[in-house]
Amino acid sequence: MRVDWEQVLAFAPEVSVALGVLVAFLASGHVILNKIDTRAATAWVGLIWLVPVVGAILYLFLGINRIQRRAQELKSGATHYGVPLDEAPSSPADLDRELGDERARLIELARVVTNVTSRPLVVGNSIERLVDGDEAYPEMLLAIQGARHSISFVSYIFEATGVGAELVDALAEARNRGVEVRVLIDDVGARYARPRIHRVLRKRGVPVARFLPALLPGSIAHFNLRNHRKIMVVDGQIGFTGGMNIRQGCVLASRPGYATRDLHFRIEGPVVSQLQDAFAEDWTFTTGEKLEGALWFPELEPRGETLARGIPDGPDANIDTLHWVFLAAVGAARRSIRVMTPYFLPDQVLLKALHLAAKRGVQVDVIVPETGNLPVVRWAMWGSYPQVLREGLRLWLTPPPFDHSKLFVVDGYWSSIGSTNWDPRSLRLNFEFNLECYDESFAASLEDHVHDRLEGARLLTSEELEGRSPLLRLRDGTARLFTPYL
Repeated sequence: MRVDWEQVLAFAPEVSVALGVLVAFLASGHVILNKIDTRAATAWVGLIWLVPVVGAILYLFLGINRIQRRAQELKSGATHYGVPLDEAPSSPADLDRELGDERARLIELARVVTNVTSRPLVVGNSIERLVDGDEAYPEMLLAIQGARHSISFVSYIFEATGVGAELVDALAEARNRGVEVRVLIDDVGARYARPRIHRVLRKRGVPVARFLPALLPGSIAHFNLRNHRKIMVVDGQIGFTGGMNIRQGCVLASRPGYATRDLHFRIEGPVVSQLQDAFAEDWTFTTGEKLEGALWFPELEPRGETLARGIPDGPDANIDTLHWVFLAAVGAARRSIRVMTPYFLPDQVLLKALHLAAKRGVQVDVIVPETGNLPVVRWAMWGSYPQVLREGLRLWLTPPPFDHSKLFVVDGYWSSIGSTNWDPRSLRLNFEFNLECYDESFAASLEDHVHDRLEGARLLTSEELEGRSPLLRLRDGTARLFTPYL
């Protein structure tokens, strides 16, 4: 039977249109049934219909969350937190004892976060602030060089040159002297620099894995879901976390071409087991190997006075965890809120919560870089600033170098530190890790950091925004429409 190709081609336009409409209907139906965020759902449906076929393909690869960890993978055999749960201050009486009667609102906050995370708030921790790579990397190198049993390390970006090469040498030397080493690198983050860090580590004999390889057939459909955590644990006793990647640009003393300011933290005490637990879940999910026993989870003694809790967040069973925590913390504020983040694109719920706090008389300060490192995100931020400033929020712009620091302090007592930005990517798409801390002296050190950054910052005003050219405002407003994808 001969095919009349001329006749087939004659109907091709009608067939392609029909298929395009069918694909758009199917994709839109999936969006409507599965997207909880109305703004995100509206944006995806609009893209699907306005850009036929291409919009549906983008949704297929970028909009569908396919990360589904089984319960045993979530547990990963690593549920030992280093302190018996009955010793955690989980009851109202325990929290009264630890926080004091005058902090009743924070006691309520602690109970909310316990219910949201199902993780204990533990006593006896020491947390040291490390400013920029100049302070953080030497401490990390020292810890690796002193390791006797185990090292776990996860990072979004890990450059193999400069200070990264020093860390590679230290990890390889630790491996050679018998220390069990595990390094997990996000596959997209690994592509930021050459040579690829996983190849360098593998050549040096260091066990390394890539989180969700983006170009494999089994992973390409969820390559938009990245591991943004930064955690290192040495001997199960010394932990490091924060927002700092491994890049020479963070060492300001070396005068890098693109300097980046940042914050990291050195941690000791029972909460270190919660850092290790987050790493162990990711490692098991990626490799299938379970990290168990005293090698990875030793008994931990108190090392300080800070109450702390590790909070994993991601597009799996932990989705929206930090969103709930941030909302609860804003609602608990009575005097002050300090938010420092490189990317500030909160959803309307978080933004309204901040506005409501300001209307209650809380002083709300948001500190962001004046010049961001991602142009489209920077434009979207400027496009959102008129809404941010409406209800009395104060928005501070810090001068170069670009500041990647992330912190959140409430009433000079409660704080949240870690890898999470105030944007849809961090709060909905990425795997993140934060610590919540209850400690006046530690919060004071973070407030000091904010004040240092504010010395060279300037306050953005509504008048300045209104005085910008219409073309700039149009560009920024257009970029803001893409907020759900940023």
